[in-house]
Amino acid sequence: MAKKLDKVDVVVVGTGWAGGVVSAEMAKAGKKVVTLERGENANREDYIGVKDELRFDNRFEIMQNLKGDTVTSRNELDETALPVRTMKDFQLGVDVGGASVHWAGSTYRYWPYDFEIRSMTEERYGKDKIPEEMSIQDWGITYDELEPYYEKWEKTAGIGGEQDPLAPERKMEWPNPPMEETPPLKLFKDAAKELGLHPFQMASGNMSANYENPDGEKLNKCMYCSFCTRAGCDFSAKSDPLATVIPTALKHDNFELRTSSLARRVIYDKDSKKAEGILYTDLVTGEEYEQPADVVVLAAFAISNNRLLMLSDIGEQYDPKTRKGVIGRNFNGQYNSAFNGARGFFDDKKFNLYMGAGALGACLNDYQADNFDHSDLDFIGGGCIELRQYGFGAITSGQNIKGDTPTWGKEFKEESLKYAYSMLHVWYSACTLSYYHNYTDLDPTYKDEFGDPLLRVTYKFGDNERNIAKFGVERCHEILDAMGADHIEDDEVPDEFDHKYQGGHYTGGVIMGESSETSAVNNYLQMWDVDNLFVVGGSAFPQFGGHHPTPTIGALAYRASEGILKYLDDGGGQLVKEKKAAKA
Repeated sequence: MAKKLDKVDVVVVGTGWAGGVVSAEMAKAGKKVVTLERGENANREDYIGVKDELRFDNRFEIMQNLKGDTVTSRNELDETALPVRTMKDFQLGVDVGGASVHWAGSTYRYWPYDFEIRSMTEERYGKDKIPEEMSIQDWGITYDELEPYYEKWEKTAGIGGEQDPLAPERKMEWPNPPMEETPPLKLFKDAAKELGLHPFQMASGNMSANYENPDGEKLNKCMYCSFCTRAGCDFSAKSDPLATVIPTALKHDNFELRTSSLARRVIYDKDSKKAEGILYTDLVTGEEYEQPADVVVLAAFAISNNRLLMLSDIGEQYDPKTRKGVIGRNFNGQYNSAFNGARGFFDDKKFNLYMGAGALGACLNDYQADNFDHSDLDFIGGGCIELRQYGFGAITSGQNIKGDTPTWGKEFKEESLKYAYSMLHVWYSACTLSYYHNYTDLDPTYKDEFGDPLLRVTYKFGDNERNIAKFGVERCHEILDAMGADHIEDDEVPDEFDHKYQGGHYTGGVIMGESSETSAVNNYLQMWDVDNLFVVGGSAFPQFGGHHPTPTIGALAYRASEGILKYLDDGGGQLVKEKKAAKA
């Protein structure tokens, strides 16, 4: 029998950007808050002096082990889903800081169009532009409404950047200047300008200068060591929860962090329609505990948020056959259809590609959102064209032109060295839109080590994803040609989703909107059906825009934090009036 603990004001599940922001804001406001993390404790000292490509890029040391807990995956409704066990194909963050510890740092706000995609598309192109099988919808919040929360997150994270020539004018300057412009980035920008495009230096969570954020947390200037993606920063030079919100929360005696604590259920009273706390298991001792709270916040990865609600029997499960229900609806992400482009090989140019950072890059948004006319195109939405200088490690630096070069031996090694310093990958970070046939539910066959059903993902590409990817490849090819590449290889656009959940960008399933008929949470990420339960993170995205998700997750976490405090201080109740007729 589970041991019942003393009640607190707020219990939070997860310690990434979503859970970290909520934890810090609750602690600063004087609320008694307990935050649960399934992984182990982690702090900056754990990464000092650790520059190991094999451990982090190839063996995924700081990712969740998939042997006992993963997802099952299928394309069609009548298929049997199978577990995804290969960590190369499915990377889930674990330990304090979550996936945010190994993010690259690439920072973009979503566009006004992204938040009102259905209404804006219908207004400009007519309802017939949206395929019948698409289930895209407006978010229930506008860009203007979310902008103050973007600003707050950018200040906390110390983001450095410059104004995008095509984006809405910013009300606040970036907290830091952009990162250095390297020769490959200058080459990209000059070529793009020759084509009449509008390139600029990518905004970055890798610090361009020493910085102290509004909470007093200090971050150091980036050393361009190349160990950002899939690795923790050993110099506090990357804005992540370990450098910002988690230390802020820990400064307060009213905050408690419990690690190795796996949330198993939301304790829910169906009569009162209230969440009463979290049932969790101590993974060290095996003991079960109930943590009661006035407000429950699910702020884990989208995968876990979906599964916890389903295991707790909260909300109406989405049914793709009737298209009714909301939990599991519009599950999405940026997979291998969303990161296609072209590779340029230069015979007479060499670049220092071992120097880099996760968000050291140049980009352009001429083909983003609805910044270009879609009238005669066979897709809607867009994406960002990027060139990144991540910094190659020794293992991944070999870049050969496909064709007659063998995949091993003397000739392979010679060709690998030939282009190790002179291959540049320009790629298109395309949006991925939602369809009625893409969703999550509990798997009827496979279970985890506790006997609970795994989450089943049913996902397949729509024509929009194939067509936009091909469009992006063509645009990237044009830029590399203008850059003077001697050989250009176009990435192959996959015909179908192949169950490789690469990129770590998983969203949806507990989506936000204007109505309980088509969304699970309102624009404070408060559940329509359970007003003291907030579900924070990428699970709220109704569809995926053409940018990386972290800044929007951070902004929504600040918005949700404001809502939680309002709920606690004003005596509860729904924070947003539901609209009777939704637009989706």
